[in-house]
Amino acid sequence: MEVLIAESETELGELWKRHLERMGANVALVGTHDAAIELLRDHAFDVIVLDLVLQDGGALAISDFASYRHPETRVIFVTNTSFFSDGSIFNLSPNACAFVRSGTPPEDLAAMVEYHARR
Repeated sequence: MEVLIAESETELGELWKRHLERMGANVALVGTHDAAIELLRDHAFDVIVLDLVLQDGGALAISDFASYRHPETRVIFVTNTSFFSDGSIFNLSPNACAFVRSGTPPEDLAAMVEYHARR
């Protein structure tokens, strides 16, 4: 299971990464739009855990690039805001498979990643 985490809050990203690695996933953690795009140029991931409000912006651009470059890659959006709480993210991102709060327990997020990676 190959997972990319794009999260500006380093401690939160590291927490998610540790949970996923315990499940046997290979995890890349980045904190910026540019770093995520650079990894996606040459590497396919099963799932991307993507903070909708990255510090440098560009979360939807990352999702769009992944959809174009690796159409089979699924995206789990996480956020600590009410943006897209109406579910409209699924209309904007064809590879979106879930939309959860940043405070979701890491073991629950890891289970969602595992589930969507198998699809």
